[in-house]
Amino acid sequence: MNEKQQTISKSVSVTGVGLHTGVVATMTFVPAPANHGYKFQRVDLPGQPIVDADVDNVVDLSRGTTIEQNGARIHTVEHTLAALVGLQIDNVLIQLDGPEPPIMDGSSIKFVDALEDAGIEEQNAYRNYFEVPEYVHYINKENDTELVALPLSDYRLTVMVDYNSTVISSQHASLNDITLFKDDIAECRTFVFLHELEALYRQNLIKGGDLTNAIVIVDREVQDGELDHLSQLLSKPKVSVNKSKGILNNVELHYPNEMARHKLLDLIGDLALVGRPIKAQILAARPGHAANVALAKKIKKLIKSGKGDIPQYDPNKAPIFDINQIGQLLAHRYPFQMIDKIIALDENSVVGVKNVTINEQFFLGHFPGNPVMPGVLQLEAMAQTGGILVLTSVPDPDNYWPYLIGIDACRFRRNVFPGDTVIFKCEFTSPMKRGIVKMSGRGYVAGQLVCEADMIASLVKKK
Repeated sequence: MNEKQQTISKSVSVTGVGLHTGVVATMTFVPAPANHGYKFQRVDLPGQPIVDADVDNVVDLSRGTTIEQNGARIHTVEHTLAALVGLQIDNVLIQLDGPEPPIMDGSSIKFVDALEDAGIEEQNAYRNYFEVPEYVHYINKENDTELVALPLSDYRLTVMVDYNSTVISSQHASLNDITLFKDDIAECRTFVFLHELEALYRQNLIKGGDLTNAIVIVDREVQDGELDHLSQLLSKPKVSVNKSKGILNNVELHYPNEMARHKLLDLIGDLALVGRPIKAQILAARPGHAANVALAKKIKKLIKSGKGDIPQYDPNKAPIFDINQIGQLLAHRYPFQMIDKIIALDENSVVGVKNVTINEQFFLGHFPGNPVMPGVLQLEAMAQTGGILVLTSVPDPDNYWPYLIGIDACRFRRNVFPGDTVIFKCEFTSPMKRGIVKMSGRGYVAGQLVCEADMIASLVKKK
């Protein structure tokens, strides 16, 4: 999985009919800056409102996932979002001149092809992964649906479907490497059972559906007169069914388990609404959009709680800044150069590492015989980590001094001892104004919070 964020190199468009609305629309993928995420824009509406691809904006789950914000509604977003996640593209503005992305062939492959044609471009910002920290479970006994997210330092998904059908047996599909999305999942098409078809039309859905953008599974006996009726319904001169295959017009499947693979595609797209790239093992039995979104909401709740946002430190990975590069940014020197590495840095946050050893000069006089790192020096190390974030937010950091001018809500949760590795994470909580910026900071040892504080820093120009 990518460490750096990505966008596309240039704008690219696709045009087609929407599956449920039946409205022809052009969808244009537009490059976006780091930390932008996925946003839709209804360019056909007054003011061209923006709709964030966020689970909190989901308003309808009738055979697809619909989001709404600022008076604008976007239908059936899951196939579009799945293509972006599958290509590990983080930041895109998706402009639409209609209410629904084109269904194309019922899969994500046309979007994948268009995005690859536009080119994928790495950005100078690290991905803000959310690593699911604990077992997350959703179950609907009435629908016999169950989804689980488990901690994993990767993103893997497994889906099982079972429709109690003589045409489709129980199917499984897995994706253990997101880079295989295009080859293994992207071209798997949406599907519908024949017995559902007329009911969906009566519900004012699938107005744009036909046999070129969906697989129709024939799960009951069909009389000749019914075939004529279906041809009118689907705007086809003739429809037929081979009883041995059970697919209307004998459409050839891309895979024997194409239905399970498409459900996995939907799951990827719906979970994109969490708002951050995920690291987790996802297991899903008989999933659907309602269940997918329910799991996404549970994960989003975890994000809001702060669980899982504990920064992970892999000493085998090269740092963003080593001790020498830190020394070029910060003026601090022994014995007050407190940070050994910067391991993550983007426009809004920074993660620094402090290796605490018995050789620290302060252990000579601070509780001799019971060496404990002074709380004020934990705070100093946190402030220096934040100083890196503040300095790298301006184009000419050599011309400024970063000063800590305010501390609030400071707490020390547990002692820090020689041998501990403290991981500090600082995040902006407000934009910089006139050289003043607010930050929140936390320090962790072995995943446990040891200190935290809200800080105010000032950038002062060197004379």
